[in-house]
Amino acid sequence: MAFTRATGKHRAPCRMTRRGAKALGIAALATAGVIGSPASPALAEDTETSAAGTGLSQIIAIEGDLADRIDAQADAQRHQADAAEAKAKAEADAKKKAEAKARKAKAAAARAKEARESEARAARSAERARLGTFQLPVAGSYVSTGYKSSGSLWSSGSHSGIDFHAASGSSVVAVGAGTVVEAGWGGAYGNNIVLRMTDGTYTQYGHLSSIAVSVGQSVGQGQRIGLSGATGNATGPHLHFEARTTPSYGSDMDPVAYLRAHGVTV
Repeated sequence: MAFTRATGKHRAPCRMTRRGAKALGIAALATAGVIGSPASPALAEDTETSAAGTGLSQIIAIEGDLADRIDAQADAQRHQADAAEAKAKAEADAKKKAEAKARKAKAAAARAKEARESEARAARSAERARLGTFQLPVAGSYVSTGYKSSGSLWSSGSHSGIDFHAASGSSVVAVGAGTVVEAGWGGAYGNNIVLRMTDGTYTQYGHLSSIAVSVGQSVGQGQRIGLSGATGNATGPHLHFEARTTPSYGSDMDPVAYLRAHGVTV
């Protein structure tokens, strides 16, 4: 019985086929310039070995070059990251410095504002104290006739003010700051002056021998407004002084209590 070789895809190539394929591979390497053309069939295996070594060297060289490029790219990326981090840190530091500077400027402005407000409050307080401080209308004088004293000398039957002892021609001053609302002849009061004080009350000065101010004029505490005398219904030189709630006669209040309330010892 005769046997035949099995056919199909598992059939092993014959030696001639393998050698042919190897020769074609070597020829391809030679064409690519990897190896030179073999001189004889006897050198095929040596040439194949040499070609394999040359190809491996080229692969190693390519891999080394690729690794260098990857390292270089990694270094560049690290440098970029470092530069970005440094830039971000510099910007953060600059922002912190700017915020600190702004806070200092704001605090300085607040301190300056508080200082200005404190000075303004002190000035207002001093002005109120100045305006609220009164003094006697005749320096070193005393009350010779008290408030509500009775007698025929007064048309109402009682004294509507107090009299300060004053020789004729003595200086009469405003007891406090105010504005002149009356300056001239006042009938029984003779030459008289009425001031509207800064607190809204009124003071009157009567029997003057002369007047040194005019209506509408502002006067300060202690400013001379006239000279004492005995004009009008008077038995002798003195200063008649009244404290009033209005500029008119009949709105009088206790002048001694009024002056004491404004810090004057009477």
